[in-house]
Formats: sequence, structure tokens, C-alpha cells
Amino acid sequence: MKYRHSVAQSADYLRLAVKRMAQQEAGLHPISYAIWYEYVASLNPDLQTAIDARLKESGKLDEETTCALFHKHVAELDAKTAMRIGNSVSHLVDQVSESAIDAGHQASRFGSSLESWSETLSQPAGGVTGGLAPGVEDILRGTREMQKAISTLQDRLEDSSREARVLREEVARAREEALLDALTGLVNRKGFDLAMAACLQQQPATVPGPCLLMIDLDAFKRINDSHGHPFGDRVLATVGEILRANIKGKDTAARYGGEEFAVILPQTPRGGALGLAEALRALVAASRVKSGGTSETMIGNITVSIGVADHVAGESAAEFILRADRALYAAKAQGRNRVALAPRPTTEAGR
Repeated sequence: MKYRHSVAQSADYLRLAVKRMAQQEAGLHPISYAIWYEYVASLNPDLQTAIDARLKESGKLDEETTCALFHKHVAELDAKTAMRIGNSVSHLVDQVSESAIDAGHQASRFGSSLESWSETLSQPAGGVTGGLAPGVEDILRGTREMQKAISTLQDRLEDSSREARVLREEVARAREEALLDALTGLVNRKGFDLAMAACLQQQPATVPGPCLLMIDLDAFKRINDSHGHPFGDRVLATVGEILRANIKGKDTAARYGGEEFAVILPQTPRGGALGLAEALRALVAASRVKSGGTSETMIGNITVSIGVADHVAGESAAEFILRADRALYAAKAQGRNRVALAPRPTTEAGR
């Protein structure tokens, strides 16, 4: 385990790391937090040297430099570890916020007690006048100073609580952005893997499904070669829009990689999955994409092939994906622009 710091130490490093992150040009995401946490905690001398050299050269770290430093010096951090760091940051911020609120309440109660005590001491017993004993005056003076200090402390605690809430929201937003594909707006491969794991782990035995669609653009290399990569990006974005518009609820649409997409349907039976796949295929085939340039010609003839698989009890995520992927390539072999259903394993089919 690389990070063995106490809560107090982690809180200090969190504050220092976020301050450093805010001074850069890179986004506030887990990758940026990972390198700056290791930097301020002095965990990675090579990383510190590299960051110092970059800052001396350019003054700030941009997105590209931040990612390069991460992959070079913190590359052993896998996706699950990155998510654990994000969870730890969020948990730590919750603790700081709760502590600030609790301390504020205690300070307020103590201030009220001091105020009451001050009023009592200001009224000598028996109504005798002539002032208070010097010792009592010192106590009252100290009490008033303490009340001022408590008031200042409450203001600071309120500020800390607000900052903690803002930071928690930023951490949550950064984690969400880390799971999104920037071009299509769908979840990325990491988000797909997490959604698939959760789907198979939480699937009730009495609910049909899950089903999986693997979707691939037909002849995408030809599209790029004929119209250029910017047009290819617009095609990918168009497919992303179609999926976002038609995949709702607990279902997950993802850019699986390159020109391949995936849709996880946790509670959809085989027939429903086939119907959705056919609808998506038809929507893509009917779509038109602007060519770009001055003419802005609308180009059609964009198609996808789709493989559909329904999960078999006891099947791993890798086996499930492989069957859907084989169905996808069967659809391509049958002529493209079509949907193919993956056969169930022999043992299952014979039951």
C-alpha cells in the first residue's frame, strides 16, 4: 500500500495538493490529484524533480503535461486504485466538513455559556455597588476576549465548511468527468468496465437480462480516408448523440474504443435487446453528417453492425463481452449494417 498517511496528514496533503492543482492549467481530476498528492507528500522524488523542471520551464502544467507525468511516474496506478483515491478524497472532505460543523456548534454553546457567566459576574450579590474585585474584572475581560475569539473561530469554521462542500462537489465532478469520453459524451472504457462489474454483481436472479450490445461503425477507415479525420470525429459524435437519446434509465451507453460502442441493458430480455439494436441500426443508417468546409454537404450512407448477447448465469464479464463481440463480427461477415444474436454456450442451449 503506497499511501499510509493518517487522516490528519492526509488532510494537510489534500489542502496543499488542491492549492497546487488550482494554480495549473490542467483540470481538477484524479490524475492531476494523484501527481500533486505524491508531490506534496514527497512520495516520489523522480516525479518531484520532473514537476519542478516543468514548472521552471513553463510556469504551469497543462493537461498534456499532467497526463504525461502521471503515466511516466505514477503508471502503476490502475483504474480501481484511482477510483479508491477519489473515494478517499471525498470521504476525507466529508470528515473535514462534519468536524467543522461540530466544532462550530461547540464553540457557539461555549460562547453562550461565557456570555451568561459574564452577566452573572457583572451583578454582585446583594446589589452592593462599588465595582468588582480586580480578579473578577480580569475574568470578565478574558471572557470577552474569548467570546471574540470564538466568534472569529465560528466564522472560520463556516468558511472551512463551505470550502469543504465546494471541494467535495469538485471531486465528484472530476470523478464523473474521468469516466466520460469527451468526443461522444458517453462513458469511456473505464466507465463501461465499472458499469459492467456493477451490473453482473447486482443482477437479481428473478429479473431477465442483462443483455449487451456491441456496436461498430462499418468501414470507418474508409470514412476517414475519404473525408478526413475531423469528419470521422463528427460521425462518432453523431452516433454518440443517437445512443444518448435512446439509452435511458439504468442502461449504460459507452464508447468502448475507437469506432466501437457498447450498451449494457441490465433488465432487458433478449427480445427487447434485439428490438433496441435494430432501432439503433436504423437510426444510424438514416442519419446525415455535415462534411465540413464551405459547402457543408450532408453525407449519409453511415452504418453500424451490432452484436447482441444475453447473459448466461455464471458467465464472467470477459466471456459475456466476447460472445457479443463475436456476434458483432458475424453481423459484419453477413454483409454489415445488420444485427446478429450471439448463440448461447452449448451447455446452456441444451437445457
